[in-house]
Amino acid sequence: MERLITIALVGNPNCGKTSLFNALTGMNQKVSNFPGTTVEKKMGVSRIGANVKLQIIDLPGTYSLYPKSADELVTYEILRNKSETNFPDLVIFIADASNLKRNLLLFTQVCDLGVPAILALNMLDVAERRGIKYNIEELSSTLGVPVIPINARKRTGIIQLKQLLLSEQPRMNADFISLENVEPQLLAEISRLTDKRNHYAALQYAINAADLLSEKSKRIIDIFERYKFNVRKFQEEEIFSRYHLIDNAVKKSRIITTHNLKASLTKKIDAVLTHRFFGLSIFLGLMFLIFQAVFSWSAYPMDLVEKGFAWLSNYVKNTLPAGVLNDLLTQGILAGLSGVLVFLPQIIVLFLFIAILEDIGYMARVGFIMDRIMRPFGMNGKSIVPLISGMACAVPSIMASRSIENKKERLITILVIPLMSCSARLPVYTLLISMFIPDSATWGPFNVHGLVLMLMYIIGFAAALVSAWIFKQFIKSVQKNYFLMELPGYKMPVAANILSTLYEKAGAFVFGAGKIIIAVSVILWVMASTGPREKMNAVSSAYQQQLIFIKDSGNKEVLLKQLTFKKNAQMLEASYAGQFGKFIEPAIRPLGFDWKIGIALLTSLAAREVFVGTMSTIYSVSGTEDNLDSIRSAMLQETNSQTGKPSYSIATVFSLLIFYAFALQCMSTVAIVKKETGAAKWALIQFVYMTVLAYGSSLLVYQLLS
Repeated sequence: MERLITIALVGNPNCGKTSLFNALTGMNQKVSNFPGTTVEKKMGVSRIGANVKLQIIDLPGTYSLYPKSADELVTYEILRNKSETNFPDLVIFIADASNLKRNLLLFTQVCDLGVPAILALNMLDVAERRGIKYNIEELSSTLGVPVIPINARKRTGIIQLKQLLLSEQPRMNADFISLENVEPQLLAEISRLTDKRNHYAALQYAINAADLLSEKSKRIIDIFERYKFNVRKFQEEEIFSRYHLIDNAVKKSRIITTHNLKASLTKKIDAVLTHRFFGLSIFLGLMFLIFQAVFSWSAYPMDLVEKGFAWLSNYVKNTLPAGVLNDLLTQGILAGLSGVLVFLPQIIVLFLFIAILEDIGYMARVGFIMDRIMRPFGMNGKSIVPLISGMACAVPSIMASRSIENKKERLITILVIPLMSCSARLPVYTLLISMFIPDSATWGPFNVHGLVLMLMYIIGFAAALVSAWIFKQFIKSVQKNYFLMELPGYKMPVAANILSTLYEKAGAFVFGAGKIIIAVSVILWVMASTGPREKMNAVSSAYQQQLIFIKDSGNKEVLLKQLTFKKNAQMLEASYAGQFGKFIEPAIRPLGFDWKIGIALLTSLAAREVFVGTMSTIYSVSGTEDNLDSIRSAMLQETNSQTGKPSYSIATVFSLLIFYAFALQCMSTVAIVKKETGAAKWALIQFVYMTVLAYGSSLLVYQLLS
């Protein structure tokens, strides 16, 4: 019989939980949400021995069992409720050995809940560099639990940890604090009411539930009042009592190897990276280099992807018999997919840099140096991490704002995150920028594409700050503002962690966007290939009549090619897609947009990156040769039928860039905002204000440049 053991990884933020999770599970992972929440859950599977399978849950980091954010609340809920489906058979508590006292506070609370635990002592190398070693046997004996020294990043100690899991039966730990000062009758009533496994678990639940507006919380408050139970005083005494025990345990097991400790390298680096002037300058310099790399590093793989799709399209076109299926595959699905997936290398490069900065511990410093900048705009330093993460994708970034304790600051952050230019905008920016700036254009040693791209991201960030300041004036809150952020030690990035992140993010983009793109491409191809019978027949009749005039022409092949192109363009205009584009054209004409762009704007509501796929499909259907290699050329050659001028002037392109910089064209973002805020009104407000901002800004840019 196979034995399944559910294990929860618990610990403070930045203690190495994710590294241990990756080491234990490898690629056997899946990401989903905890039931009833938008908090991300990582689960993985690991086999130890022939008949033992571990189901491992990476719980959000927290400092104590008194939760202040949605992340911390999830960890508490899983550990306190044995009826939960995710309730662990065993907890592996990961502790940072370089800051053991602080880590052990949560550890002793978890043990007192009655959950069997193993202590995995991580970052011993960092502790040793600070002149501290631990007697592992002494620490294990003092705490009464197995203690395993590990290095999660270098994956040492993992085998010993698995052997312990295979050999030892989970056991309960002795209580770390006594509740003898709490009225026994109060404990008895609370335990009966909450139905918890021990008095401490019952009291913990009661304290955290007292703030909830429920029938049970009213009864809890009544019990507290009858016995004159002071919650704050109990918590203060609990923390004091725990730290007294922790102090003794650490002193007994700690060995100081050097008494004259010099300032650590971390402090010296922080003196520069968190400096008021130099820290901000270094951050901006790093962002500048990242955007340069996005273009320069990705050029060759982008060319390979583009040529690969061109070969595939030609192969399908020449292999399958001519007809509807051939056209659907080449002009619809492949054209749409190629228009987006060609930009995957750029997105991977962007994710790569963000993952490295997070892994080495730099992003926490960014939060610290940006706190004083963010405060006047109604946010704090913790807002910068979700905002920067928004350059990858708004959805997980909005979820990441759960770490912001202040509700007003969190709401403001959520409302402005979509203004940060996400990876879905990157294909749009790249296409439009490259239409007027050649790939070889440089400004000194720098690529001009990279400079313009960075400008687009700066515009988005500036708009986010201004919008946040406006929201700050209208959103009221009585909750106190404070900023508390731990600065973790610097670490060398681990290749396995970086690759795992890239695999997860790139997979989410390819399969998430890919499904939408295929669906939109098929629908758009059908709409662009069919239309009102009388209009489509009129175009066909005109084509047949013109064929007669070129039948005996000496330049027959060239004229036939031109006539076919003209016929395809007219058929597209007469199609349902064309009719729909014409219907909305009057509303977008002041922005410099024609009906073809109008179609792309509407399909982009599913996801911004669909814009490029839509344009690829439209120009493929309209007869552009080698569409996969020349979509930019085809758009530049497009002329306005009324004025005879190019459809894509500099004014139109910049108007379109600004529109996509500000517009909320992502229904997934709308859905996640509704979930995170718990109110549809905030999602509606966000959609409306960003649409108005996009339209107004685009109108201003076009009128000034045209």
